[in-house]
Amino acid sequence: MSEPRRPQRGRLPGPGGPRRAAAPGAPGQGSQRSPGARRPARPAPGGNRGPAARRPRPPRPSAPLRLGRPKPRLRLVSVALTLVMLAFVVRLLQVQAVDAPAYAAKADVNRWVTHTVAADRGAITDRTGTDLASTVDAYDITADPFLFTSAQTKTADAPAQAAELLAPIVGGDAKTIARKLTTPNSRYQVIARQQSPQVWNQIKDLKRVLSAKAAKNNGADVLAGVFSDPHTKRVYPGGDLAAGVIGFVNGEGAGGGGLEAMLNRELAGEAGRIRYAQSSGRQVPTAGIQEHPAVPGSDVQLTIDRDIQWAAQSAITAQVRKSEADRGYVIVQDTRTGEILAMANAPGYDPNDLAHAGTGTLGNAAVQDAYEPGSVSKLMSMAAVLDQGVATPETHVTVPGTLPRADRVFHDDVDHGTWSLTLNGVLAKSSNIGTILATGQLGKTQPEANAVLYSYLKKFGIGDPTGLGFPGETRGILAKPQKWNASQQYTIPFGQGLSLNALQATSVYSTVANGGVRVQPSLIRGITGPDGRFVPSETPKTSRVVSEKTAKTLATMLESVVGDEQGTGSKARIAGYRVAGKTGTANRVDPATGRYKGYTASFLGFAPADKPRVTVSCVIQNPTSGSYFGGQICGPVFKQVMEFALKSLQAAPSGAEAPHLPVEFDPSKR
Repeated sequence: MSEPRRPQRGRLPGPGGPRRAAAPGAPGQGSQRSPGARRPARPAPGGNRGPAARRPRPPRPSAPLRLGRPKPRLRLVSVALTLVMLAFVVRLLQVQAVDAPAYAAKADVNRWVTHTVAADRGAITDRTGTDLASTVDAYDITADPFLFTSAQTKTADAPAQAAELLAPIVGGDAKTIARKLTTPNSRYQVIARQQSPQVWNQIKDLKRVLSAKAAKNNGADVLAGVFSDPHTKRVYPGGDLAAGVIGFVNGEGAGGGGLEAMLNRELAGEAGRIRYAQSSGRQVPTAGIQEHPAVPGSDVQLTIDRDIQWAAQSAITAQVRKSEADRGYVIVQDTRTGEILAMANAPGYDPNDLAHAGTGTLGNAAVQDAYEPGSVSKLMSMAAVLDQGVATPETHVTVPGTLPRADRVFHDDVDHGTWSLTLNGVLAKSSNIGTILATGQLGKTQPEANAVLYSYLKKFGIGDPTGLGFPGETRGILAKPQKWNASQQYTIPFGQGLSLNALQATSVYSTVANGGVRVQPSLIRGITGPDGRFVPSETPKTSRVVSEKTAKTLATMLESVVGDEQGTGSKARIAGYRVAGKTGTANRVDPATGRYKGYTASFLGFAPADKPRVTVSCVIQNPTSGSYFGGQICGPVFKQVMEFALKSLQAAPSGAEAPHLPVEFDPSKR
């Protein structure tokens, strides 16, 4: 029996034999299955193939998996990545190219630290090189309150313990220090400023001892948070000596008054700076240091003689205290060079301790006070009369007890009848009336006489700066003669109605002592720069005021004031020396009210009169206890200072006796 024949692909078996399958959809193929028709089930093998028998339905195959199109997705991802990378590139370009300098600068600010290195302030010395003001090392004692917390010190009262230890060393208050050590949210507090190296060394020794004990006993080191900040400190070895001249520095270390302010640029020098890398507040040692060294200030040498300054200051301080006066000043000047050897003020102040300085004492009243000079100004009136040749020392002047002029009646300091005086006697007895009469001869009319007198006052330097350039210096007040009122044209000749400062008045007497040549006053001998080279000050300006003959005559007349028994300056006599001088007692203008109240007492002169070496002036404002006459309270001060100065400068005693000039004349022998 043969095997059944396997139908060929595409053919279906039928009764008439194999038949070619019709093409799908061909016409006339009734047996063709419609696209949606179900295929008949195949009978199971060996089973009934009849119509009633149904063939088992095979499992329906799953729908085939259709993959997405990859190219669009890849393009989308590529575009997204490109945009992201482009954003990164743009940002990198901005950071590394456009904003690079700004970020680098910010990085440098955080990384590099720049500190200013203060320059050492130059010293101020006297004429011999002795320090009057100098700079020394100092320390600010600081603390980190965080290191005093209980968590850091393992003790609850560390601030109190530390304060008790520090207070007696730095001279502070323990409660105040403890309060600073407990300041919340603070890492820096100043415990004491401008402490000496000795103070910091004492604190360091104490820290070392406490640290050793803490390590040994596992205890608390209550001073571990105390540190120092090095600085410099301005000190004045002489205390109040010449303080009015030297001045002081302020809290920032800059000149605040006197020469410290006037010469601040020269004294201060040029600050330097140091730059280094830091990390977490610590210096990076391997990063290197950029340093611009500070240039120290120049040293200034004054014309002041420390010893003469001390003598002048001691004398005026004692007399101001004794007279219960508002203030006083003494100036000592070299008559030949114009150099100021001393300029003392009382009351003074200690620039080392400004907190306790008295009100109104921080200035230099000797050049800042403007006052009416009184009779000491008569020297300029006599100089004009003699230099114009309208009178001689022996010229007779009849002085009445009163003199009506303009809208008032003039008197002398003492009541008297008619005096028969020489011109020398007018100066010796300090007669206001006699001076008015003498200066009236300077012109054919009073306005002409006023103009001549004014010209001499200006040549003596009245109404103009002295040339020192001192801060706050006054030039005084001297109106032009056309503006002198009816009283001024008669009061100015004897020293009322004009004002000046004490240095201007001193310069007048030095001019006479120097043969009639005025030398501009000077206070600075020279400056030594950072290179060590000394540069002397410029030669002071000079000008002739009166002839040498007139100056010598005036000097002789001034000797009569001191040497003659009728003179007002007998208390200024010095054994072995010829002294020329003049007293002054003027009504004082009260600066608070602008009215006359009290007196200005003064004495000015020079010695030796035959060979002048030194001029000394003494002025006391508003003496209220004892005498107020210049000859009585300033004469002794002049004598004390002049004696010391002559000995200090080794000035030889006078040789020849002083020539005698008559003070009075006999009216019956005219």
